[in-house]
Amino acid sequence: MDNTTQYRNAINELEQLQRHKELILKSVGEGVYGLDTKGHTTFVNDTAANMLGWQLEDLIGKRQHDIIHHTKQDGSHYEAKDCPIYAAFKDGKVHRVDTEVFWKKDGTCFPVEYISTPMRDDKGKLMGAVVAFSDITRRKEADRALQKSNADLQKALTEVEQLKTRLEQENIYLQQEIKLTHNFEEIISQSKKFRKVLTQVEQVAATDSTVLILGDSGTGKELIARAVHNISKRKERPLIIVNCAALPSTLIESELFGHEKGAFTGAFARKIGRFELADGGSIFLDEIGEIPLELQSKLLRVLQEGEFERLGSTKTTKVNVRVIIATNRDLRMAVEKGEFREDLYYRINVFPINLLPLRERKEDIPLLAQHFLLKHGTRIGKQIGAITQKVMEALINYSWPGNVRELENIIERAVIITRGNKLDLGDSLPKNIGIPQKEKITTLEENERSYILKALEFTNWKISGERGAAKLLGIKRTTLEARIKKLNIKRP
Repeated sequence: MDNTTQYRNAINELEQLQRHKELILKSVGEGVYGLDTKGHTTFVNDTAANMLGWQLEDLIGKRQHDIIHHTKQDGSHYEAKDCPIYAAFKDGKVHRVDTEVFWKKDGTCFPVEYISTPMRDDKGKLMGAVVAFSDITRRKEADRALQKSNADLQKALTEVEQLKTRLEQENIYLQQEIKLTHNFEEIISQSKKFRKVLTQVEQVAATDSTVLILGDSGTGKELIARAVHNISKRKERPLIIVNCAALPSTLIESELFGHEKGAFTGAFARKIGRFELADGGSIFLDEIGEIPLELQSKLLRVLQEGEFERLGSTKTTKVNVRVIIATNRDLRMAVEKGEFREDLYYRINVFPINLLPLRERKEDIPLLAQHFLLKHGTRIGKQIGAITQKVMEALINYSWPGNVRELENIIERAVIITRGNKLDLGDSLPKNIGIPQKEKITTLEENERSYILKALEFTNWKISGERGAAKLLGIKRTTLEARIKKLNIKRP
């Protein structure tokens, strides 16, 4: 074989080797490109060009750092001297990075993992680097999702631990600090006068008799109703609560007894009433004195016979419901005025329970104040350790027209404004709203009208809001509005 033939064969082998290398570069799933010692691109495979959105001719011979690696993910400029890719053909070491981004032709970037490997000639001299990179967008998204999941889990665990700690602390506090004569739900008392009430609750709870709870607003009528239900044989069934004063007179019948589809305008479907929902359990009718006179006969029937018809229906529905009723009105006076049926009054007055106003059980104020301090301090996240004697005396000497509900509101407001570890009332405690002198006996309704008038005058006739009369009296806005209308209270 002559020299010419050998030369041609060598050329063919080199060309085949080059094609083989090119095929390998094209088939590699990663982006691959080479750099000389000045950072200029010497070769790029198709995968790299496609990932970056550039044509091969746009990249060859250019400073690759200036094209795809010029800016960090936070938008700051990436100096070439700090580039790990360049470092490979300066220090001769392999550099692996997975915390950076490459920039595409369209101006967007994507997270990458790359390896920059130094290249040497036959004599070991550094002549550039080969860079292999991968798009790790999905991996980063998975990492972020995992981190978020872990963070959410840790947050949930922390909240559970905090809740556990709070409950343990509250349990210790209630056991060590609050010495209850009886303990029904959240009823807190050491008053001797209140023992009679709790005894009555125990006596009547075992029966199915109708209970009438009497007392001023805020004295805890709902708590007593819950106690009656929760220690009765019906405790596994629901206690349905209805605030009669909060329901418009045009809707109260539908709410109590339900209606059929088409019974009136807007009755697009059958509705189950509260008495049906309470079947097998108990129903608590708060503010019973606000039920319209024309509806009282239907209420009397369900109390006596346990049956009624839905609005728009002729079918009789039978229920087995224990009825608990509450009012702050003088129902005897309402009967005399023709505003309340006499037969209904005697039907509900089976087992009356009279709740004391807070001013008549002042020995309970320290216990209740400590309880509400713990309750709202824990909820808000404040650790307030003490109620000073001066503050406690102010609480005890106040007349509490809004009763226990007003006391809770005052303590909650004080917790919000307190900055240290001693409860600061600030201006949370309003000026004392006077109570009638003992020698002047007035009706409950007259007392109520007097209280409401004084509260309205104190708040400049503002009903709702943080400094409104409803908040001051410790009752709902709708309840106060109903009482104003019922008592014919008008602004001068």
